[in-house]
Amino acid sequence: MLNELNIKNLALISRADLSFSRGLHVLTGETGAGKSMLLGAMDMALGGRASSDMIRQGQEEAFAELVFDLSENEQTVEKLKALEIAPDEEGTLILSRKISGAKKSSCRINGETITVSKLKAAADLLIDIHGQHEHQSLLSKSNHIKILDEFVPAGDRTVFAQLREAYREYRDLKASYEERFCDEAQRERELAYIRHELSQIESASLKTGEDDELQERYDLISNSKRITQSLARAGELLGAGNAGGREMPALDRVGSAIAEISSIVSYDEKLVSLADQLKDAESILSDACHDLSERMASFDFDEGALDECSKRLDLINTLKKRYGSTIEEINDYADGLRKKCSEYEDYDEFIKGLEAELASSEERLKKLCEKASEVRCAAAASLEKRMKEELSSLNFLSADFKAAIEKKDEYSPLGLDSVEFMISMNPGEPLKPLSQVSSGGELSRIMLALRTIGAADDGIDTLIFDEIDSGISGVTAMMVAKKLSDLAKKRQVICITHLAQIAAFADHHFFIEKSAKDNVTTTRVEILGEDERIKELTRLLGGTASAGVTAGELLEQASEYRN
Repeated sequence: MLNELNIKNLALISRADLSFSRGLHVLTGETGAGKSMLLGAMDMALGGRASSDMIRQGQEEAFAELVFDLSENEQTVEKLKALEIAPDEEGTLILSRKISGAKKSSCRINGETITVSKLKAAADLLIDIHGQHEHQSLLSKSNHIKILDEFVPAGDRTVFAQLREAYREYRDLKASYEERFCDEAQRERELAYIRHELSQIESASLKTGEDDELQERYDLISNSKRITQSLARAGELLGAGNAGGREMPALDRVGSAIAEISSIVSYDEKLVSLADQLKDAESILSDACHDLSERMASFDFDEGALDECSKRLDLINTLKKRYGSTIEEINDYADGLRKKCSEYEDYDEFIKGLEAELASSEERLKKLCEKASEVRCAAAASLEKRMKEELSSLNFLSADFKAAIEKKDEYSPLGLDSVEFMISMNPGEPLKPLSQVSSGGELSRIMLALRTIGAADDGIDTLIFDEIDSGISGVTAMMVAKKLSDLAKKRQVICITHLAQIAAFADHHFFIEKSAKDNVTTTRVEILGEDERIKELTRLLGGTASAGVTAGELLEQASEYRN
């Protein structure tokens, strides 16, 4: 359940802190007051659109935060664990989003920085927002199968995952079969080319790590003259060779220093340790001189070895350009060539095996399509019955609803089913697609009916409706209000509305108002008390004296219905 919405410096909102609880929450206000900004803030905190143009004028950053209480929703907590997300010990989960200039944004859950995709995945388990876009999605036939699948019992939905995996396997096998199927002449050409490439790679006899060793050897040989010169000079300076009279080698200097110190240790015993340190240094220098001499003796520039090393490197680099950026990739490519070569050399058997594998894959896919169709048909029958009941309670007096399932000719990740929602508004009228018969107000009510049915099964505590009152009024508005009130007994419901009938049924009524002072426009939100609610309902009804009476009557009717 959503507990808090906290907003700072977003569009016209300087600061807003809204608290929510159970029941039906209604948000009203003049057109343009900022109701959509609240939904925008929620959407931003849930991983939706976030751009620097949403930051309030004169501010450097904007912030939106949603605080959820999941202490009584074990189902959602378990689903969140699969995303490696968990509420704190008290069941609190905080989703937040901050945006600043240069299109920068940061997302956090309980203070831990996460990716936008992970934030969206968590949001899908916590809150369900329905606006005009979702209503319009009912007009697209392609969305109907996805909506129907949401009403399949959770235990039966495993078939859809199996179906998607089987389809991917069948699609890949079919693509492989079509790629390998060819006539004899084409096969011979392919085989000749494969053998040519394989011959180039195999004749090189590449060894893993060889290129690095060769490069190291090449660098060593090509720089051997410079290396020997530097080693010789170092040897002279240390004492491994003749310093040419230019200076006394380091080893001789240390030896002389030892002689000098040793001649006076009898006068100062503390100099003994210093003499020992110098003797250690002499020993180290002596070993270094020996190693230098051996290393110098091992260096001998060999023009032939350098040429051989260069040619081998050129060959390896040529193969890298053609078959892979590393020796491992080249050898893997060669393995693939050998496999293709084997396939073409025993082509008839290979194709028979591939055809058998493809047939087996298609048979599995077909069975899963049939199973998916069975669970959809069962869900469709249940949905049709429940939709008729819900639509009747939403002032569709004699509506008939059907989720028509037909078979397609081609497989898809969803199977072979094609689903289209059909409806008849009046007795005797034939069923027609929703896109042909539904107005905006009818679509809103149909979506509300679908969400009312689905709310009992999806485990999501919070439902938000925007534009649910689009195109309705009078008795229909009253029935929609009662439906929202009924839904709010099982789920937390937040609704933006322009209708007094719906606002009257609110358990919590928020008023959004825009004001301007000193050329600064600000949107504020306040929770209304009983007297303030009557005033707001009167405004929604037209603001007349009689509207005030009607407002009071609406509140009484709503109270009687809820109780």
